[in-house]
Parts: sequence; C-alpha cells; structure tokens
Amino acid sequence: MPFTPTAPPSLASFASFAARISVAPLLVALSLALTGCTDAGTTTATATADRAARPPRANEPFDYQLGGAYDPPEGVRTVIRDRTADPAPGAYNICYVNAYQAQPDAVEWWQKNHPNLLLRHADGTTVIDEDWDEPLLDISTAGRRAQLAELVGAWIDGCADDGFDAVEADNLDSYLRADGLLDRKQATAFARLLAERAHAAGLAIGQKNAAEMTGLRDRIGFDFAVSEECGRYDECDRYADAYDDRVLVIEYRRADFTAVCAQWGERLAIVLRDLDVVPAGQRGHINERC
Repeated sequence: MPFTPTAPPSLASFASFAARISVAPLLVALSLALTGCTDAGTTTATATADRAARPPRANEPFDYQLGGAYDPPEGVRTVIRDRTADPAPGAYNICYVNAYQAQPDAVEWWQKNHPNLLLRHADGTTVIDEDWDEPLLDISTAGRRAQLAELVGAWIDGCADDGFDAVEADNLDSYLRADGLLDRKQATAFARLLAERAHAAGLAIGQKNAAEMTGLRDRIGFDFAVSEECGRYDECDRYADAYDDRVLVIEYRRADFTAVCAQWGERLAIVLRDLDVVPAGQRGHINERC
C-alpha cells in the first residue's frame, strides 16, 4: 500500500529562540549554517535534492530486473527494479512504478480503497489492458489526476527513501488502450505531476515507451527514456534525439536485438531480455548486452 513519509524536522523554532537571547548573533549564525540558507532563500537540503535528480549516463550497460532482483551481471552500471525491491549496491538504480495501470495483484486493493480511480465504461465495467490483465487508472479529470498523483507520488517518495536514483513511470501510453475514454493531453498532464513529484524527491524520471510523446519532453520534465522494442518498431532515433542518447532499450527478440546493436550499440544502452524478465538462474532467463 502507498505510504506518506514523515516530514523532516525544522530548525525554525531554534532560530526564533536564538534571536531573543543575549547571544543572538552567534546563535542565529549557527542556525543559518545548520539550515543551509543561501542568498536565494533556499536551503542546502533543497539544493542537494535538485542536484541529485540526475539521469543515467548514456550507453552504460544496464539490466532490466522487473521479474525479480538478482546480482547484476559483470559490468552492469544501471539497474531497473520494481519499487518493492531493494536497489542494487553500487549501481545507478531506477525504480519501476506502474503509474497508469493497476498491477494484477493489486486490483482488489484498488477496488476496495479507490474504486472511483479505476477507469470504467458506461456500464460500470473496468477498462482492461488485456495484454497484461491490468485495469487502467482514471486520469480523465484534474481531480482524479490529483488523487492519483498523491498515491503514486507516495510510491515515488518511497523509491527515494529506499535509495533509488530515478523512477520510470510505466504505461504512459495507456490512453491508447482506453477505448477512447482517455487522451494524450490527460496523460501528459498526469506525467507532469509525476515529474514534479520525482524531482521534489531528488529523483530523475524516465519516459517509458510512447515514442509519439518524445516531443513533449520539456513540457513534461522527463530526464531520460526507457524503451521496450524501439528497434523492432524503428523508433530508437526518436528517443535518441529527444534524450541525447540517454535511452535504455529492452528488446525481446534476438533478431531485433542484433539489428539494434548494429545500428545503435555505440550510442544507446541495450539489453536482450526474455519477455517474462525472470531472474537469473530460473528457466527461460535471457540476458545479453551488445
């Protein structure tokens, strides 16, 4: 379930007390040093959070571990794991969040706690992404987007608390599977809320798929991209141009992997994975880099 982290303590009361006693100048100076005030009126903590929102480096070997965490292969610098997993020690870690759809094992929770946030047809039935058996979340109004941003935002905060460096918000393109009930404008508006939340937590945020939305990078605030099968669908150039090669590519077919490595292997980070992304050591596990 989502959670809301406790707000950090404030030193405002200490500064106020210091100003009223005889050693005020010294204590006020100490208070300012502790709170890290700058000429711009920001704090050191805020500035640190801003600097921490850094994207992964272009073309560094990465691994896609959504099916379960395992020790990254030798040479891997960047790892994508589900938000319920721990970050990989010593790596640049990206936290996977299913932001636009409900995970199959969480459908009951959504139905019990937030039934109004599931997208529904006129007859009341939920709209389902049939490929993954995931109900779509309802981002059709500003009010519902705000509610969802709080729920998903708490997960994003949790990623930051756990030590991740970035977040990828999956199913940005769910509006294409919404039977006409959602549109790109609504998906963009929700993405902006998530980007603001991620940056406030000191995390970079990646665009997941939706090549048709790469032109909205600056409007939304995405920092990098994660693309499934851009080689197969001849879309890698769109991501590479929009994100200065900060693109993590997952291919699921060997022929596509071979072709994309030949064309983009020196610029983009590319991995071949099995469709179920099962952990290393399990039957069906496939894991190769260019």
